Amino acid sequence: MLVDPQITPIVMAAPEAASWSAAEFKGVALGDQRLAARLIATATQLAAQPTAPINQACDDGAATKAAYRLFQNQKVAAAKVLAPHQVCTQARLRGHRLVLAVQDTTYLDYTAHPHTTGLGPIGTAQQDLRGLVMHSTEVMTPAGLPLGLLAQTIWARPTEAPLIDHKQRPIEEKESYKWLLALESTVALVPAGVKVVTVCDREADVYELFVRADELRTGLLVRAAQNRALAEPPVAKLWARVAAAAVAGELAVPVPARDKEPARTARVTVRFRPVRLKPPWRPHRPGHPRLPPVTVTAVLVQEVNPPADGTPLEWLLLTTAPVQTFADAVERVQWYRWRWQIEVYHKVLKSGCRVEHCRLDTATRLMRYLTVASIIAWRLHWLTQMNRQQPEAPCTVLLAHHEWRALYATIHRTTTPPARVPTVRQATHWLAQLGGFLGRTGDGEPGVTVIWRGWQRLHDISSTWLLLRNETYG
Repeated sequence: MLVDPQITPIVMAAPEAASWSAAEFKGVALGDQRLAARLIATATQLAAQPTAPINQACDDGAATKAAYRLFQNQKVAAAKVLAPHQVCTQARLRGHRLVLAVQDTTYLDYTAHPHTTGLGPIGTAQQDLRGLVMHSTEVMTPAGLPLGLLAQTIWARPTEAPLIDHKQRPIEEKESYKWLLALESTVALVPAGVKVVTVCDREADVYELFVRADELRTGLLVRAAQNRALAEPPVAKLWARVAAAAVAGELAVPVPARDKEPARTARVTVRFRPVRLKPPWRPHRPGHPRLPPVTVTAVLVQEVNPPADGTPLEWLLLTTAPVQTFADAVERVQWYRWRWQIEVYHKVLKSGCRVEHCRLDTATRLMRYLTVASIIAWRLHWLTQMNRQQPEAPCTVLLAHHEWRALYATIHRTTTPPARVPTVRQATHWLAQLGGFLGRTGDGEPGVTVIWRGWQRLHDISSTWLLLRNETYG
């Protein structure tokens, strides 16, 4: 039997858009109330026009200069800017039984801005690219609704390679330590009573990450990249051991389009079994215990009869969460499917907020700006998913009163908005229509691209509405 691993969305409350910036950055501790007020004002302006550069998003020359000074100020540390958003994210987590903390890394390319100082190498040596590395943890419901960022670090790689061989260096000195740090931050910030499972792709197949998750007694799910050795005979390698397990059932898994391959629905078999991983070799460090064996459950997903001209779908998932039934395995597969959402989030950040076009002249100033932009990008990502998961909610969870009225009037070419508040789905479709969404049969629900284009236009439309109607904001 084919099973579609979809689950019922969890309804959440959302902040009113009118006071979004003030609420999301409330209590930011910059040591100066004027700086805090300027941060909120700048965030409001950037959020209203996410695709615009700083000088275009700000109202005038004075506001532009104030924004540049904000990102130049040493008191405006990225961690301090992120902190109030983390508090708001914690509030959004409360009441949920289970959440997924999806980690991923993206690379921000500023090669085209040669005068920016403090950048580091990204990409290969042949590419000769310069930029920053960003590692984010976006937390979401098991239905894929993003609730906010729990952790984020941004850094520039050193220009010179370390003298010590990579295999000889302890994990704390490797870039892969980012996975452990984000895991620890996630566990520390998740409210009591909320179970969290960290979800990562193949780059996170780092043995120390499984050890740390076991020590913290927290959930972890990673797509395997290595055919690891096992601590138990008779089969010595991971892949063969799991492939020998009986088929527990079959699933229908949607596969998105990529490269030249069209979207399709893959029919896959699912196998699972517990495995005990053998610790890899590490140089002995006096005062540090050797890595212990770790027991996880492996879930193997393999496509049946893949297209001749396509890449077969095959996932080997390693998880600390118990898998005792086929239904459990289906849920673990669904968790991994939502990992794709953080790549959508990074697309919003890069293409929607166009952060790689920012011309701040130092890496430190860029990091401060990027933290604000990251929170704005989360909001756009959340807005898109709200349409899919809470379509019948009132649109006031997304838009201020004057915004939805101006949007309705523009789309319907009328000066008289309805008395009844439209739904999230109605408002999102109108917003997407401003961004070029045609809404034809077969088009499906609007994506993030048309949403951020429409959002950009809505700012000008709603501002004009306030001016002509003599209404107050909100």
